[in-house]
Amino acid sequence: MFAPVGTEEIIPRRTFPAVTAIIVAINILVFLYQAFILITEGEEGLNAMIQAVALVPGLVTSGQSVVLPFYLTFFTAMFVHGGLLHIASNMIYLVVFGDNVEDLMGPVLYIFFYLLCGLAASVAQIAADPTSMIPNVGASGAIAGVLAGYILLLPTGTVRILFFLPPFSRIARIPALFFISLWFILQIFGGAMSLGASSESGGVAYWAHVGGFLAGLALAFVYKQIMRWRLY
Repeated sequence: MFAPVGTEEIIPRRTFPAVTAIIVAINILVFLYQAFILITEGEEGLNAMIQAVALVPGLVTSGQSVVLPFYLTFFTAMFVHGGLLHIASNMIYLVVFGDNVEDLMGPVLYIFFYLLCGLAASVAQIAADPTSMIPNVGASGAIAGVLAGYILLLPTGTVRILFFLPPFSRIARIPALFFISLWFILQIFGGAMSLGASSESGGVAYWAHVGGFLAGLALAFVYKQIMRWRLY
């Protein structure tokens, strides 16, 4: 088992990552509400709540809505998670990589960057399986864009990785470019494998990760070019 626990950059972070902290707080609050629904209404109530706010490709492509208008679920689905491990892994990656991307872009541009990457992730997942009725939830598509932004804006950064096999653990330092590139390759491989799998059950939304990552690369590239033009 392993998890990123921090990054090291030549350019240190200059400001407190307020937007990243707010996004994490919203996700945690929503997850606590999900837990409250599970305790008070049971699994059936939780499933109904998730179905109401999740993005369902088949409903989007047919223009149907359940509770919310289908177009709002592009946003609401980003703040709902399918379990404790799901939200924990997403928030760890967001905290580790998001603070520096926010610091470079500034809070206003960063929130638009984050949301646009999340939207692109949903579009990619819909394109991969437009008739699927599986609810899609989670922040991982938007966070994939943050990872892409990190390696484009901070290509020399280093990731501290905690490797643990209780009771043993150790921290290793890996170039961020290698770590994130390997993660992206695994998403492409997983997405390719999922194309031949049954669509009757849920799983990892690999194509959402790919779509969010590519959107992050494109948006970060545009941002980087604009910043260069301003210097001349």
